[in-house]
Amino acid sequence: MDWKKRPPAVLACLLVIHLLAHIDRNMLLGFSPQVIAELHLSNAQYGFLVGAVWVLSFGAMALVLGSLADRFSRTRVIAAGVLIWSLCTWASGHAQSFGQLVLARFFVASGEAALVPAAVSLLAELFSERRRSTAMGVFFMGIPMGVGCSFLLAGTFGASHGWRATFYALGAAGMALALPLACLREDRTAQAITERGAPFLQQMAAVLRLIRESRPLRHLLAGVVLVHVVFAGLSFTQLWLVKERGMDAAVIATRIGLLQLVFGTLGAVVGGMLGDRAARRLPGGHAALMALLVLLCAPLMIAYRFAEPGSPAFYAGMCAGAFLPLAVYGPANAAIMARVPAHTRSTMTGFSMLCINVFAISAGNLLAGWAIDLLGRQGTASPITYVLLGTDLVAIASAIAFACAARCARRPALAGIHATR
Repeated sequence: MDWKKRPPAVLACLLVIHLLAHIDRNMLLGFSPQVIAELHLSNAQYGFLVGAVWVLSFGAMALVLGSLADRFSRTRVIAAGVLIWSLCTWASGHAQSFGQLVLARFFVASGEAALVPAAVSLLAELFSERRRSTAMGVFFMGIPMGVGCSFLLAGTFGASHGWRATFYALGAAGMALALPLACLREDRTAQAITERGAPFLQQMAAVLRLIRESRPLRHLLAGVVLVHVVFAGLSFTQLWLVKERGMDAAVIATRIGLLQLVFGTLGAVVGGMLGDRAARRLPGGHAALMALLVLLCAPLMIAYRFAEPGSPAFYAGMCAGAFLPLAVYGPANAAIMARVPAHTRSTMTGFSMLCINVFAISAGNLLAGWAIDLLGRQGTASPITYVLLGTDLVAIASAIAFACAARCARRPALAGIHATR
């Protein structure tokens, strides 16, 4: 069976795997009180588990495994990743100490880093440029759906059977999924050397050379990193709403989760579909659409920081913040894939994931926390409000980078128009 002749089925399979990845990734958040109590973790240890351990492993391995996906079978790379992260999810349920859980979660992140670079490259190959953004958007629906399902599982199956049994069940499900996936053959050795990725160092040199030589690509990567600073603000949102807006922690946690699930999923689908239309109709294509999406969401996100809790403006801004980052995934990945050779697509995706995790998520969370503490010590009223407004403005600044990418993309077309006159 030639599975590549069934792109919708491949997309559906990749979405299921992506959904499982984000359930496994976020399940620890759903069980945080139980895990902290049973393993006697400090807040700092828990923060290390869900922060630095994940970012360092996931970001670095995305680059390494992306280069392997450009050189060898992408289905086998994904299958190996699923097997590793599922085995280590199962092992997380056996952890009896902080050190054991750190080790297990480190390899969960390492395994999950195999999925996105290989999957994005596959989708870019299987779907034409006219449908690529939609396919990417559907694939990235796995992020909000996985976050929502992880909390749902924690509150249902987890409440009845405990956190350890939940990790065992998820690990077993993933290992069962990895076996048939590994049977999907993709013989990259039959391709010419120029159509396959090179060894890691050569591949990295090729990717860096592409970035250095392509101004639109540099602007696109900068915009993608900046828009992800929204997630740094999200990390402190519940704390902000409880401490500075006087809302009930349990109530607002449920609402945040529901809105992230609904509007994150909506953003992924709508952004992907609009991306395919924009590529053909808007001057500047995907990049112009992303700049427009940011500018449309910006007023709502800023008003949200000052609106009365529970007001229409308040929830409109919260929904916009959930919608925006997912809405750019489809068009951003489609635009980047269109500017790089096929044999570097997975490595380029891994590089963008590394930049997002290091600069937007890790550094963004660190700087936001530091700024909140600093303003608090100086006696500033509502320090969290000002810091989260700052993260919003940084994310909104991505519109500048996307606009620059759109302008660069228009130049060849404009040159052609002038040449015919």
